Amino acid sequence: MDEYSNFSSAAEMPIEERLKAAKGRFDHIGVDSKASEGITRPTIGYWKDAWIRLRKNKIALISLAVIVLYVIMALFGGAMVEFDYKANDLFNVNQPPNSVHWFGTDTLGRDLWARTWQGARVSLLIGLVSAVMQLTLGIIVGGLAGYLGGTFDLIVMRITEILDSIPFLIMVILIMMVFGSGIVPLILAFAITGWISMARLVRGQVYQLKSQEFMMAARSMGASTSRMIFKHLIPNMAGVMIVTLTMKVPQAIFSEAFLSYIGLGVQPPQTSWGQLANQGSQVMSVYPYQLLIPAFFISTMMLAMQLFGDGLRDALDPKLRK
Repeated sequence: MDEYSNFSSAAEMPIEERLKAAKGRFDHIGVDSKASEGITRPTIGYWKDAWIRLRKNKIALISLAVIVLYVIMALFGGAMVEFDYKANDLFNVNQPPNSVHWFGTDTLGRDLWARTWQGARVSLLIGLVSAVMQLTLGIIVGGLAGYLGGTFDLIVMRITEILDSIPFLIMVILIMMVFGSGIVPLILAFAITGWISMARLVRGQVYQLKSQEFMMAARSMGASTSRMIFKHLIPNMAGVMIVTLTMKVPQAIFSEAFLSYIGLGVQPPQTSWGQLANQGSQVMSVYPYQLLIPAFFISTMMLAMQLFGDGLRDALDPKLRK
């Protein structure tokens, strides 16, 4: 009854008196303008955020571990045995894998463990160096064509279309006829034939970025052409270029393996995974391990590079940021 009477009496009070009575029941804590405008989420940079998202991709991390393992073995695997990859032992030819020769021996008695990791060193060297050269040429040509535009862009694009119309194998054969066979001619052949797609990709990215507001602001502030390209365009294309680089490496490794398999690549006594597959295919019906070993490493390396490239693409794509 007392609560009802208090409520009735409060309802009959004027609104000013009711506000004064209610005001005493609450504490005024005030407003902190700085705290209200602050960002509670910790600041995370682009590359750190990409690494966090890449770590969540277990398949990409496993692929990265496989790549790192193969690189380490390519550098130090041959030193784990006492055999030279070029040394012949005619008393131990075509030995299956055993405690002495871990991967067995070939038709000349050469240790396949030492030859496998020497071949990995050559294949990875060709793949990485040629991919970096393709990336460099593509950035220079595609970046200038996209940024300058006009007649220069028209001429460059027509040249790339003409070069792209020539079959890859014919261009490689012509280049190797001029420079000869070996590791360096292979790298030059892959670089000369592989920069076209990279140049087109970079040109498209430059066309898209040069009309953005930050580019207009830099241009209005008097930034030079070199600064516009190297300080604004290239950093904003870094994610796309890194992903493309990871895709170019397995392509070069497979191309080297294919050319060595048909006899146009690395020549004996030097070896590569493709050269080992070529030699193993000749005795596949009798000694299948000589083909299965290099084929396994070629397949797993290419698969790991492709999966890692896919994971890296997803991690570097700003549209997938949460």
